Amino acid sequence: MGTKQDNGAVERIEQEINDHSVVLFMKGTPIFPQCGFSAMVVQVLTHLGVKFKRVDVLNEPPIREGIKQYSEWPTIPQLYVSGEFVGGCDIVREMHESGELTDLFKNKGIELEEA
Repeated sequence: MGTKQDNGAVERIEQEINDHSVVLFMKGTPIFPQCGFSAMVVQVLTHLGVKFKRVDVLNEPPIREGIKQYSEWPTIPQLYVSGEFVGGCDIVREMHESGELTDLFKNKGIELEEA
């Protein structure tokens, strides 16, 4: 039974990543994040003017566990850009501070709205 559920979670994860240029698997919502790390990544993306799809892992326990296995990354939030895993809060914050995140979005053709 668990395997079928796991496969369903992986399929859903892959669908979200393939269907959206920027996907954030997070705890809570951008308006009401349920952890400080998720809030930090939302703040960075919002500051850059990046439109993103969010998946609230708290509402979907199979996705919460599945995303950790999918990326082989133990923590949430997790940011994906153009199908590629970028990282969690610390990596996103460091990339933002160095300008690498802006470059990544531009190189991937992701529009940044001026704030």
